[in-house]
Amino acid sequence: MNLNATLFFQTVVLVVAGWVTMQFIWPMLRDTLDARRQKIADGLAAAEQGTKSLGEAQRRIAQLDAEARARAQALIADTEKRAHRIIEDAKAQAKVEGDRLIQAARAEAEQQVVRAKTVLRDQVAALAVAGAEQILKREVDAKVHVELLDQLKARL
Repeated sequence: MNLNATLFFQTVVLVVAGWVTMQFIWPMLRDTLDARRQKIADGLAAAEQGTKSLGEAQRRIAQLDAEARARAQALIADTEKRAHRIIEDAKAQAKVEGDRLIQAARAEAEQQVVRAKTVLRDQVAALAVAGAEQILKREVDAKVHVELLDQLKARL
């Protein structure tokens, strides 16, 4: 074997292998690398957009949270005002009802006093007649008895 022929065949094989690689393998490899590069670029752009969206979402969440807290505070204040108004109304109604019950109790007490006075008048009149009867030691006429009781009632 001749060294020159070996070198010549190796050079031809290298050139053919280089040419096949450049014609068929390199374009596929380049397209794959370009697609991968584009995918990475798209991923980075999406990550950047996601970061911006996250910042915007966090700002919006903070704004909504502040609005919700303000509305909650307003509702609490309004509820407290209503509760105070209801309590004050209930106190006023309780006072009116209490005054009405006191007036009713006073009226009832006055009626009982009047009844007690009437009963006491009748008893005093009966005792007075009994005492007069004892003093006089005789029976008083019934008609006279009624007249005396009426007069005594009128005086008492």
